Amino acid sequence: MEQDRFRLAQQTMAYVLAGGRGSRLKEMTDIRAKPAVYFGGKTRIIDFALSNAVNSGIRRIGVATQYKAHSLIRHMQRGWSFFRAERNESLDILPASQQLDEDNWYKGTADAVTQNIKIIKGYDPKYVLILAGDHIYKQDYSFMIEEHVRSGAQVTVGCIAVPREEAKGFGVMAVDETDKILDFVEKPADPPAMPGDPSKALASMGIYVFEAEYLYEVLGEDAKNPDSSNDFGTDIIPKIVAAGGARAHPFSRSCVMSGLETEPYWRDVGTIDAYWQANIDLTDFKPELDIYATDWPIWTYSELTAPAKFIHNEEGRRGQAVSSMVSGGCIISGSSLFRCLLFTGVKTHSYAQLEGVVALPYAQVGRRAYLKNVILDRGVEIPAGLIVGEDPELDAKRFRRSENGVCLITQDMIDNLDS
Repeated sequence: MEQDRFRLAQQTMAYVLAGGRGSRLKEMTDIRAKPAVYFGGKTRIIDFALSNAVNSGIRRIGVATQYKAHSLIRHMQRGWSFFRAERNESLDILPASQQLDEDNWYKGTADAVTQNIKIIKGYDPKYVLILAGDHIYKQDYSFMIEEHVRSGAQVTVGCIAVPREEAKGFGVMAVDETDKILDFVEKPADPPAMPGDPSKALASMGIYVFEAEYLYEVLGEDAKNPDSSNDFGTDIIPKIVAAGGARAHPFSRSCVMSGLETEPYWRDVGTIDAYWQANIDLTDFKPELDIYATDWPIWTYSELTAPAKFIHNEEGRRGQAVSSMVSGGCIISGSSLFRCLLFTGVKTHSYAQLEGVVALPYAQVGRRAYLKNVILDRGVEIPAGLIVGEDPELDAKRFRRSENGVCLITQDMIDNLDS
Protein backbone atom coordinates (compact mmCIF):
# COMPACT_ATOMS: atom_id res chain seq x y z
CA MET A 1 0.00 0.00 0.00
CA GLU A 2 2.77 2.43 0.95
CA GLN A 3 4.67 1.54 -2.22
CA ASP A 4 1.54 2.26 -4.27
CA ARG A 5 1.21 5.70 -2.70
CA PHE A 6 4.87 6.44 -3.31
CA ARG A 7 4.52 5.42 -6.95
CA LEU A 8 1.48 7.66 -7.41
CA ALA A 9 3.32 10.58 -5.77
CA GLN A 10 6.20 10.09 -8.21
CA GLN A 11 3.71 10.34 -11.09
CA THR A 12 2.28 13.61 -9.75
CA MET A 13 3.24 17.22 -10.30
CA ALA A 14 2.30 19.70 -7.56
CA TYR A 15 1.26 23.14 -8.76
CA VAL A 16 1.26 25.79 -6.04
CA LEU A 17 -0.86 28.92 -6.49
CA ALA A 18 1.17 31.62 -4.74
CA GLY A 19 0.18 34.82 -6.50
CA GLY A 20 -2.29 36.28 -4.02
CA ARG A 21 -1.77 39.48 -2.08
CA GLY A 22 -3.66 38.61 1.09
CA SER A 23 -5.14 42.08 1.53
CA ARG A 24 -6.63 41.24 4.96
CA LEU A 25 -3.09 41.21 6.33
CA LYS A 26 -3.02 44.94 5.57
CA GLU A 27 0.45 46.51 5.58
CA MET A 28 2.16 43.15 6.07
CA THR A 29 1.54 42.45 2.38
CA ASP A 30 2.37 45.92 1.06
CA ILE A 31 5.79 44.68 -0.06
CA ARG A 32 5.33 40.90 -0.21
CA ALA A 33 2.75 38.33 -1.31
CA LYS A 34 0.86 36.47 1.40
CA PRO A 35 2.73 33.17 0.78
CA ALA A 36 5.99 35.03 1.44
CA VAL A 37 4.87 36.33 4.85
CA TYR A 38 7.06 35.08 7.70
CA PHE A 39 5.70 32.45 10.09
CA GLY A 40 6.86 30.49 13.11
CA GLY A 41 10.25 32.07 13.77
CA LYS A 42 12.15 30.79 10.72
CA THR A 43 9.80 29.83 7.90
CA ARG A 44 7.50 31.50 5.37
CA ILE A 45 3.89 30.49 4.84
CA ILE A 46 4.60 28.84 1.46
CA ASP A 47 7.14 26.50 3.07
CA PHE A 48 4.30 24.40 4.48
CA ALA A 49 2.72 23.51 1.12
CA LEU A 50 6.15 22.95 -0.47
CA SER A 51 7.35 20.81 2.45
CA ASN A 52 4.16 18.76 2.39
CA ALA A 53 4.75 18.02 -1.29
CA VAL A 54 8.39 17.02 -0.81
CA ASN A 55 7.65 14.95 2.30
CA SER A 56 4.81 13.22 0.41
CA GLY A 57 7.25 12.04 -2.25
CA ILE A 58 6.37 14.59 -4.95
CA ARG A 59 9.46 15.83 -6.75
CA ARG A 60 7.95 17.87 -9.58
CA ILE A 61 6.70 21.24 -8.35
CA GLY A 62 5.61 24.43 -10.08
CA VAL A 63 4.94 27.68 -8.22
CA ALA A 64 2.81 30.37 -9.87
CA THR A 65 3.61 33.86 -8.58
CA GLN A 66 2.10 37.25 -9.38
CA TYR A 67 1.63 39.95 -6.73
CA LYS A 68 4.90 41.57 -5.52
CA ALA A 69 6.73 38.29 -5.95
CA HIS A 70 10.36 39.39 -5.50
CA SER A 71 10.81 38.29 -1.88
CA LEU A 72 8.92 35.05 -2.57
CA ILE A 73 11.06 34.22 -5.60
CA ARG A 74 14.25 35.11 -3.72
CA HIS A 75 13.20 32.89 -0.82
CA MET A 76 12.57 29.90 -3.10
CA GLN A 77 15.84 30.43 -4.95
CA ARG A 78 17.75 30.47 -1.66
CA GLY A 79 15.87 27.79 0.26
CA TRP A 80 14.47 25.45 -2.40
CA SER A 81 17.37 25.05 -4.83
CA PHE A 82 18.17 21.45 -3.81
CA PHE A 83 16.09 19.83 -6.59
CA ARG A 84 18.23 17.87 -9.06
CA ALA A 85 17.20 17.30 -12.68
CA GLU A 86 19.22 14.07 -12.87
CA ARG A 87 16.97 12.64 -10.15
CA ASN A 88 13.83 13.65 -12.07
CA GLU A 89 13.27 16.55 -9.68
CA SER A 90 12.31 20.11 -10.54
CA LEU A 91 11.03 23.33 -9.02
CA ASP A 92 9.72 25.81 -11.59
CA ILE A 93 8.97 29.39 -10.53
CA LEU A 94 6.28 30.66 -12.90
CA PRO A 95 5.68 34.42 -12.62
CA ALA A 96 2.79 36.04 -14.44
CA SER A 97 3.85 37.86 -17.60
CA GLN A 98 5.22 41.31 -16.92
CA GLN A 99 4.19 42.71 -20.33
CA LEU A 100 2.35 46.03 -20.59
CA ASP A 101 -0.73 44.22 -21.87
CA GLU A 102 -2.59 43.49 -18.65
CA ASP A 103 -4.38 40.55 -20.26
CA ASN A 104 -1.16 38.60 -19.84
CA TRP A 105 -1.50 38.63 -16.05
CA TYR A 106 -3.15 35.62 -14.44
CA LYS A 107 -6.90 36.28 -14.56
CA GLY A 108 -7.78 33.65 -11.96
CA THR A 109 -6.49 30.49 -10.30
CA ALA A 110 -7.44 28.32 -13.28
CA ASP A 111 -5.82 30.72 -15.75
CA ALA A 112 -2.63 30.59 -13.67
CA VAL A 113 -2.45 26.90 -14.60
CA THR A 114 -3.71 27.30 -18.16
CA GLN A 115 -0.96 29.76 -19.08
CA ASN A 116 1.67 27.19 -18.06
CA ILE A 117 0.15 24.00 -19.48
CA LYS A 118 3.02 23.57 -21.94
CA ILE A 119 5.50 23.57 -19.06
CA ILE A 120 3.42 21.06 -17.12
CA LYS A 121 3.05 18.81 -20.16
CA GLY A 122 6.80 18.91 -20.63
CA TYR A 123 7.19 16.88 -17.43
CA ASP A 124 4.47 14.42 -18.53
CA PRO A 125 2.83 13.91 -15.12
CA LYS A 126 -0.04 11.45 -14.83
CA TYR A 127 -1.69 13.47 -12.06
CA VAL A 128 -1.66 17.15 -11.13
CA LEU A 129 -2.10 18.33 -7.55
CA ILE A 130 -3.25 21.96 -7.28
CA LEU A 131 -2.31 23.61 -3.98
CA ALA A 132 -2.94 26.94 -2.30
CA GLY A 133 0.33 28.43 -1.07
CA ASP A 134 -1.03 30.40 1.88
CA HIS A 135 -2.15 28.00 4.64
CA ILE A 136 -0.42 26.47 7.66
CA TYR A 137 -0.81 22.68 7.97
CA LYS A 138 0.96 19.32 7.62
CA GLN A 139 -0.53 16.82 5.17
CA ASP A 140 0.60 13.69 3.36
CA TYR A 141 -0.80 14.31 -0.12
CA SER A 142 -0.08 10.74 -1.23
CA PHE A 143 -3.14 9.52 0.71
CA MET A 144 -5.34 12.02 -1.12
CA ILE A 145 -3.88 11.10 -4.52
CA GLU A 146 -4.40 7.39 -3.81
CA GLU A 147 -8.02 8.01 -2.77
CA HIS A 148 -8.59 10.02 -5.95
CA VAL A 149 -7.31 7.20 -8.15
CA ARG A 150 -9.31 4.53 -6.33
CA SER A 151 -12.57 6.50 -6.49
CA GLY A 152 -12.36 7.22 -10.21
CA ALA A 153 -13.43 10.82 -9.56
CA GLN A 154 -12.74 13.56 -12.08
CA VAL A 155 -11.56 15.83 -9.28
CA THR A 156 -10.93 15.27 -5.57
CA VAL A 157 -11.23 18.33 -3.33
CA GLY A 158 -9.51 18.57 0.06
CA CYS A 159 -11.95 19.83 2.70
CA ILE A 160 -12.13 20.70 6.38
CA ALA A 161 -14.87 21.67 8.82
CA VAL A 162 -14.64 25.34 9.87
CA PRO A 163 -16.93 27.68 11.86
CA ARG A 164 -19.70 28.95 9.57
CA GLU A 165 -18.71 32.58 10.06
CA GLU A 166 -15.17 31.85 8.85
CA ALA A 167 -16.44 29.85 5.86
CA LYS A 168 -17.48 33.03 4.03
CA GLY A 169 -13.98 33.28 2.61
CA PHE A 170 -13.87 29.73 1.22
CA GLY A 171 -15.58 27.44 -1.21
CA VAL A 172 -18.26 25.58 0.75
CA MET A 173 -19.62 22.17 -0.19
CA ALA A 174 -22.33 19.66 0.62
CA VAL A 175 -21.47 15.95 0.40
CA ASP A 176 -23.30 12.63 0.70
CA GLU A 177 -22.27 9.58 2.74
CA THR A 178 -19.90 8.43 -0.05
CA ASP A 179 -18.07 11.80 -0.10
CA LYS A 180 -19.59 12.73 -3.44
CA ILE A 181 -19.88 16.51 -3.63
CA LEU A 182 -23.51 17.45 -4.22
CA ASP A 183 -23.14 21.23 -4.20
CA PHE A 184 -20.28 23.73 -4.20
CA VAL A 185 -20.55 27.49 -3.61
CA GLU A 186 -17.58 29.85 -3.70
CA LYS A 187 -17.38 32.35 -0.79
CA PRO A 188 -21.10 32.41 0.09
CA ALA A 189 -22.49 35.24 2.22
CA ASP A 190 -24.49 32.67 4.21
CA PRO A 191 -22.50 29.39 4.20
CA PRO A 192 -24.68 26.25 4.35
CA ALA A 193 -24.24 24.32 7.60
CA MET A 194 -22.96 20.78 7.88
CA PRO A 195 -25.63 18.15 8.59
CA GLY A 196 -25.81 17.56 12.33
CA ASP A 197 -23.68 20.59 13.22
CA PRO A 198 -25.25 23.97 12.39
CA SER A 199 -22.19 25.82 13.72
CA LYS A 200 -19.82 24.37 11.10
CA ALA A 201 -19.50 24.37 7.32
CA LEU A 202 -17.45 22.08 5.09
CA ALA A 203 -14.86 24.30 3.43
CA SER A 204 -12.55 23.68 0.51
CA MET A 205 -8.84 23.80 1.39
CA GLY A 206 -7.99 24.91 -2.15
CA ILE A 207 -6.41 21.50 -2.81
CA TYR A 208 -7.47 19.61 -5.95
CA VAL A 209 -6.29 16.36 -7.54
CA PHE A 210 -6.86 15.82 -11.26
CA GLU A 211 -5.75 13.28 -13.78
CA ALA A 212 -3.50 15.44 -15.97
CA GLU A 213 -5.21 14.76 -19.32
CA TYR A 214 -8.61 15.58 -17.86
CA LEU A 215 -7.28 18.80 -16.33
CA TYR A 216 -5.91 19.93 -19.69
CA GLU A 217 -9.30 19.25 -21.24
CA VAL A 218 -11.39 21.20 -18.70
CA LEU A 219 -8.95 24.11 -18.66
CA GLY A 220 -9.03 24.29 -22.44
CA GLU A 221 -12.84 24.45 -22.41
CA ASP A 222 -12.80 27.09 -19.66
CA ALA A 223 -10.31 29.27 -21.54
CA LYS A 224 -12.66 29.37 -24.54
CA ASN A 225 -15.61 30.52 -22.42
CA PRO A 226 -15.80 34.35 -22.54
CA ASP A 227 -18.15 34.37 -19.53
CA SER A 228 -15.77 32.46 -17.26
CA SER A 229 -13.73 34.14 -14.54
CA ASN A 230 -11.12 31.41 -15.08
CA ASP A 231 -11.14 30.36 -11.45
CA PHE A 232 -11.19 26.87 -9.94
CA GLY A 233 -13.60 27.65 -7.11
CA THR A 234 -15.94 29.81 -9.16
CA ASP A 235 -15.98 28.00 -12.50
CA ILE A 236 -14.11 24.69 -12.76
CA ILE A 237 -15.15 22.86 -9.58
CA PRO A 238 -18.89 23.81 -9.67
CA LYS A 239 -19.08 22.57 -13.27
CA ILE A 240 -17.57 19.20 -12.37
CA VAL A 241 -19.83 18.97 -9.31
CA ALA A 242 -22.88 19.56 -11.50
CA ALA A 243 -21.75 16.70 -13.73
CA GLY A 244 -21.41 14.39 -10.71
CA GLY A 245 -17.65 13.90 -10.97
CA ALA A 246 -16.33 15.57 -7.79
CA ARG A 247 -15.36 13.88 -4.51
CA ALA A 248 -14.40 15.34 -1.16
CA HIS A 249 -11.35 14.28 0.79
CA PRO A 250 -11.58 15.14 4.51
CA PHE A 251 -8.32 16.56 5.82
CA SER A 252 -8.43 14.18 8.80
CA ARG A 253 -7.62 11.24 6.51
CA SER A 254 -4.25 12.56 5.42
CA CYS A 255 -3.19 15.12 8.02
CA VAL A 256 0.15 14.54 9.67
CA MET A 257 0.15 14.48 13.45
CA SER A 258 3.59 14.14 14.95
CA GLY A 259 5.13 14.93 18.27
CA LEU A 260 2.67 16.74 20.55
CA GLU A 261 -0.18 17.15 18.05
CA THR A 262 -3.41 15.46 19.07
CA GLU A 263 -5.85 16.62 16.38
CA PRO A 264 -5.70 17.85 12.77
CA TYR A 265 -4.19 21.34 12.48
CA TRP A 266 -5.00 23.71 9.61
CA ARG A 267 -4.99 27.49 9.74
CA ASP A 268 -5.72 30.28 7.33
CA VAL A 269 -3.57 33.06 8.78
CA GLY A 270 -5.12 35.62 6.46
CA THR A 271 -6.05 38.27 9.05
CA ILE A 272 -3.96 40.21 11.56
CA ASP A 273 -5.68 38.46 14.47
CA ALA A 274 -5.39 34.95 12.98
CA TYR A 275 -1.74 35.51 12.07
CA TRP A 276 -0.81 36.80 15.52
CA GLN A 277 -2.72 34.02 17.30
CA ALA A 278 -1.22 31.19 15.23
CA ASN A 279 2.30 32.46 15.90
CA ILE A 280 1.75 33.07 19.61
CA ASP A 281 0.13 29.61 19.96
CA LEU A 282 3.49 28.09 19.06
CA THR A 283 4.83 29.28 22.43
CA ASP A 284 2.34 27.11 24.34
CA PHE A 285 3.66 24.26 26.50
CA LYS A 286 1.83 21.81 24.21
CA PRO A 287 1.27 23.68 20.94
CA GLU A 288 -1.43 22.47 18.56
CA LEU A 289 1.17 22.61 15.78
CA ASP A 290 4.46 20.93 16.67
CA ILE A 291 7.22 22.42 14.51
CA TYR A 292 9.88 20.62 16.56
CA ALA A 293 8.91 17.17 15.29
CA THR A 294 11.56 15.86 12.88
CA ASP A 295 9.61 13.14 11.07
CA TRP A 296 7.78 15.72 8.90
CA PRO A 297 10.25 18.62 8.59
CA ILE A 298 9.25 22.05 7.34
CA TRP A 299 12.00 22.94 4.88
CA THR A 300 13.03 26.57 4.47
CA TYR A 301 15.89 28.95 3.81
CA SER A 302 17.88 29.29 7.00
CA GLU A 303 20.26 32.20 7.45
CA LEU A 304 23.67 31.64 9.01
CA THR A 305 23.41 33.31 12.41
CA ALA A 306 25.03 33.20 15.82
CA PRO A 307 23.01 31.65 18.67
CA ALA A 308 20.54 33.81 20.55
CA LYS A 309 22.07 35.67 23.49
CA PHE A 310 20.58 36.90 26.80
CA ILE A 311 22.61 39.48 28.71
CA HIS A 312 22.53 41.55 31.93
CA ASN A 313 21.45 40.22 35.30
CA GLU A 314 20.33 43.13 37.41
CA GLU A 315 17.03 43.76 39.10
CA GLY A 316 14.72 45.23 36.46
CA ARG A 317 17.40 44.80 33.81
CA ARG A 318 17.61 41.07 33.27
CA GLY A 319 17.70 39.46 29.83
CA GLN A 320 15.06 36.77 30.10
CA ALA A 321 12.29 35.06 28.15
CA VAL A 322 9.42 32.96 29.52
CA SER A 323 7.09 30.84 27.35
CA SER A 324 8.75 32.33 24.27
CA MET A 325 10.55 31.31 21.08
CA VAL A 326 13.74 33.20 20.26
CA SER A 327 15.51 32.61 16.93
CA GLY A 328 19.19 32.72 16.03
CA GLY A 329 20.96 36.05 15.96
CA CYS A 330 18.66 37.61 18.58
CA ILE A 331 20.11 39.58 21.49
CA ILE A 332 17.88 40.06 24.53
CA SER A 333 19.75 42.79 26.35
CA GLY A 334 18.30 43.46 29.78
CA SER A 335 14.75 42.97 28.50
CA SER A 336 11.86 40.84 29.71
CA LEU A 337 9.85 38.68 27.29
CA PHE A 338 6.68 36.75 28.04
CA ARG A 339 4.86 34.66 25.44
CA CYS A 340 6.74 36.19 22.52
CA LEU A 341 7.97 34.85 19.19
CA LEU A 342 11.10 36.50 17.80
CA PHE A 343 12.41 35.87 14.31
CA THR A 344 16.05 36.01 13.25
CA GLY A 345 18.21 38.91 14.39
CA VAL A 346 15.77 40.75 16.67
CA LYS A 347 17.37 42.96 19.33
CA THR A 348 15.67 44.25 22.48
CA HIS A 349 17.32 46.78 24.75
CA SER A 350 17.49 47.36 28.48
CA TYR A 351 14.34 47.68 30.61
CA ALA A 352 12.05 46.91 27.64
CA GLN A 353 9.05 44.70 28.41
CA LEU A 354 7.42 42.58 25.70
CA GLU A 355 4.30 40.47 26.09
CA GLY A 356 2.55 38.71 23.21
CA VAL A 357 4.94 40.18 20.64
CA VAL A 358 5.58 38.65 17.22
CA ALA A 359 8.73 40.35 15.95
CA LEU A 360 9.75 39.71 12.34
CA PRO A 361 13.44 39.55 11.36
CA TYR A 362 15.82 42.29 12.45
CA ALA A 363 13.27 44.35 14.36
CA GLN A 364 14.70 46.38 17.23
CA VAL A 365 13.05 47.48 20.47
CA GLY A 366 14.46 50.49 22.26
CA ARG A 367 15.07 51.01 25.98
CA ARG A 368 12.10 51.09 28.34
CA ALA A 369 9.63 50.34 25.57
CA TYR A 370 6.50 48.45 26.60
CA LEU A 371 4.78 46.34 23.94
CA LYS A 372 1.76 44.08 24.44
CA ASN A 373 -0.03 42.07 21.73
CA VAL A 374 1.97 43.52 18.87
CA ILE A 375 3.31 42.44 15.47
CA LEU A 376 6.51 44.17 14.43
CA ASP A 377 7.20 44.10 10.70
CA ARG A 378 10.67 43.28 9.41
CA GLY A 379 13.33 45.80 10.39
CA VAL A 380 11.07 48.02 12.50
CA GLU A 381 12.94 50.17 15.02
CA ILE A 382 10.83 50.86 18.10
CA PRO A 383 11.97 54.11 19.77
CA ALA A 384 12.93 54.22 23.42
CA GLY A 385 10.02 54.54 25.82
CA LEU A 386 7.25 53.75 23.32
CA ILE A 387 4.19 52.23 24.98
CA VAL A 388 1.77 50.10 22.94
CA GLY A 389 -1.06 47.99 24.34
CA GLU A 390 -2.37 50.16 27.19
CA ASP A 391 -4.40 52.88 25.43
CA PRO A 392 -6.62 51.42 22.66
CA GLU A 393 -7.67 54.79 21.25
CA LEU A 394 -4.11 56.10 21.02
CA ASP A 395 -2.91 52.80 19.52
CA ALA A 396 -5.60 52.93 16.83
CA LYS A 397 -4.54 56.46 15.84
CA ARG A 398 -0.88 55.56 15.45
CA PHE A 399 -0.87 51.95 14.28
CA ARG A 400 -3.01 49.29 12.59
CA ARG A 401 -5.13 47.95 15.47
CA SER A 402 -7.23 44.84 14.83
CA GLU A 403 -10.69 43.98 16.11
CA ASN A 404 -9.13 41.91 18.88
CA GLY A 405 -6.67 44.59 19.91
CA VAL A 406 -3.53 43.38 18.14
CA CYS A 407 -1.36 46.22 16.81
CA LEU A 408 0.60 45.84 13.59
CA ILE A 409 3.55 48.24 13.50
CA THR A 410 5.57 49.07 10.37
CA GLN A 411 8.53 51.42 10.00
CA ASP A 412 6.41 53.91 8.09
CA MET A 413 4.05 54.11 11.08
CA ILE A 414 7.01 54.74 13.40
CA ASP A 415 8.41 57.42 11.08
CA ASN A 416 5.02 59.18 11.06
CA LEU A 417 4.91 59.47 14.88
CA ASP A 418 6.88 62.71 14.73
CA SER A 419 5.02 64.21 11.76
